[in-house]
Amino acid sequence: MRILCTNDDGIYARGLEALVKIARELSDDVWVVAPQEEQSGAARALTLAHPIRMRQYDDRRFAVTGTPSDAVLMGINKILGGEKPDLILSGVNNGQNLAEDVTVSGTIAGAFQGMSMGVPSVALSLSRLSRDQAKWETAEAHGARIVRMLLEARWPQNVVMNVNFPDRAPDDVAGIEATVQGHRDAVQLFAEERKDLRGGTYYWYGYTGELSNPPAGTDLRAIYEGRISITPLHLSLTDFEARKALAAVIDAKGLKG
Repeated sequence: MRILCTNDDGIYARGLEALVKIARELSDDVWVVAPQEEQSGAARALTLAHPIRMRQYDDRRFAVTGTPSDAVLMGINKILGGEKPDLILSGVNNGQNLAEDVTVSGTIAGAFQGMSMGVPSVALSLSRLSRDQAKWETAEAHGARIVRMLLEARWPQNVVMNVNFPDRAPDDVAGIEATVQGHRDAVQLFAEERKDLRGGTYYWYGYTGELSNPPAGTDLRAIYEGRISITPLHLSLTDFEARKALAAVIDAKGLKG
């Protein structure tokens, strides 16, 4: 089985080391193509207005000057010569990708790019609910088992599996849960205003430490309670109830062609 690994934290990220360790428990044919620099929050961006450059570190390890989506595209189309891998793993992200995070996450975007090219893809993230050091050993201890279970179970071609590990030691993980995408009831992102040494104003995004109160069955609740969350995601963002109501209005006004 050929596995292509990518991430959004960059080629030097500790989480990428964890991901490669997980991948090598599953196969000895592991390739790495990651952004040269951190691309957190890049979502599904592609580099269209600038050239992409590539750097090779060894026979199966490469970095590109672009986004996670660029890395997957370059990995399959150029580095692997158009031959699709059997699996794409994206991560392990330094921080959770839950709820609204999934629409901006570069980690999940790397998996979506693989899925859109016909390759089964899994995004993996490590939750950070405290300021303590990231517990990479938790992802390393459970990651291969989770991916192996998913491969045995299989999943639809238009779905990406979003795996989040809780902020706990490996032996303290409270189980595994198949979850739905949650929604935070507390706004966590804020912009802090600062001054540079020349008196200019700049802004730095940050997150508050306030947790939401999500219902059972969501990715948020699973992580808050120490379980590994696995959420099947797809790219269709259509709200069918809103579409039904809109169609009724259009029909009532006789506007439908």
